[in-house]
Amino acid sequence: MAFLMKSMLSNQVKNLGLGGGGEESKEESTPSDPAAAAGMTREEYEEYQKQVVEEKMERDAAFAQKKAERACLRVHLREKYRLPKSELDENQIQMAGDDVDLPEDLRKMVAEDQVEEEDKDSILGQLQNIQNMDMDTIKEKAQATFTEMKQAAEQKCSVM
Repeated sequence: MAFLMKSMLSNQVKNLGLGGGGEESKEESTPSDPAAAAGMTREEYEEYQKQVVEEKMERDAAFAQKKAERACLRVHLREKYRLPKSELDENQIQMAGDDVDLPEDLRKMVAEDQVEEEDKDSILGQLQNIQNMDMDTIKEKAQATFTEMKQAAEQKCSVM
């Protein structure tokens, strides 16, 4: 920060022609040590760098975990709807480890969907669907099918 301020001010002074000097002294140049440039001691700077690296590793691990959870969800949906598998999703799950599972709220949603599908597939579910159907429409379709079959049989059979 001090370097930035110094360079800005010295350039402005040079432009004004107030004699900012042609040469800069070597003492005032930026220090080669990054710890001194940051205004810290060497030990503080090393500790700071360790913390930065640890935080980055934690963020990367959390990000990989989230990506694996999303991949797990996509795999589950592909299995449910019988879609082709993706190698990318399987690789993400393997990279995160075997402890990857669906998030809690998504797990609840999947369980509810499975219960609903099981209800629809059961005999009681089919009976409920019959109650919701329009009986007049079913009768009309059955009669239309019967008359079509009768006409097709009359055309093929000379006795009828």
